[in-house]
Amino acid sequence: MDANDPNTERIVTVFGGTGFLGRRIVERLLERGFTVRAASRHPARIGKVFSSTVRMPEAVEADILDDSSIGSAIAGSQAIVNAVSLYVEQGAQTFDRVHVKAAADLAAASRAGEVGQFVQISGIGSDPQSDSNYVRARGRGEQAVASAFPGTIIVRPAVMTGPDDVFLTTIVRLIRLLPVYPLFGDGDTRLQPVYVADVAEAVSQLIDGRNHIASSIFEFGGPRIYTYKELLRVIARQLNTNVRLMPVPFAAWDTLAGVAELLPAAPITRNQVDLMRHDNVASIDAPGLKQLDIEPRGIDEVIRMIERGA
Repeated sequence: MDANDPNTERIVTVFGGTGFLGRRIVERLLERGFTVRAASRHPARIGKVFSSTVRMPEAVEADILDDSSIGSAIAGSQAIVNAVSLYVEQGAQTFDRVHVKAAADLAAASRAGEVGQFVQISGIGSDPQSDSNYVRARGRGEQAVASAFPGTIIVRPAVMTGPDDVFLTTIVRLIRLLPVYPLFGDGDTRLQPVYVADVAEAVSQLIDGRNHIASSIFEFGGPRIYTYKELLRVIARQLNTNVRLMPVPFAAWDTLAGVAELLPAAPITRNQVDLMRHDNVASIDAPGLKQLDIEPRGIDEVIRMIERGA
């Protein structure tokens, strides 16, 4: 398939296309004129997720954990985006199974199917040598995918925010609710929150091929770096409220998260605690949003979206 031929239908298949980032990638690609397949284990949900879009993606039933189900989703695609993520292990769905083996299998199938591009959504801080099972699996997944599909584009966002996220919306709610806000450690971990739609726009640009940056790894962060406690104070000021901060040792968080993981919908996991032990800031050596001429939106704008219920 010649992607440069104007008569060629530009098909992109997005695995994880109904997720927090995945559905926004689908929307941006549709806006750019691509034919988009949203691959999901539950294709009936796709109509509900994209009910407000001008154009609808093609709903494709496919499970990244089942090699036999991904062939039809891949067939004829110009590009594949793997936006599948797992934050809590459940039974056979382990971090290694989803982020390493399944990702590598999808990349290998894409290469065998003569797909032109493969985009792997990872995360800042992914490290194959990490002590954290989650962080280590993301790092090993990057290596496995790059080996299976030479030329893979790896996208590493910082912690992503949006009106339906589980990060910023939770902080906004708790700052209003709690008389004292618990910090992770001393609250000195540095974060660079990025608006999810900015990441989606960047991914769509990379697939569209309009930016010729000689890199296989991109790191996307927001316009400002905060320590965790600075971020909480900034949010509190925008909400016109005061926040009292209390340091809580990471060991205590580990114990709390271990208990929380026994609940059906864990409010916090040990892997999330592990992520807060390390800075989550884009590398100055990796191209980011500004290299793609995207002006990243800040926390204040996202908080206004949350306040409006956007």
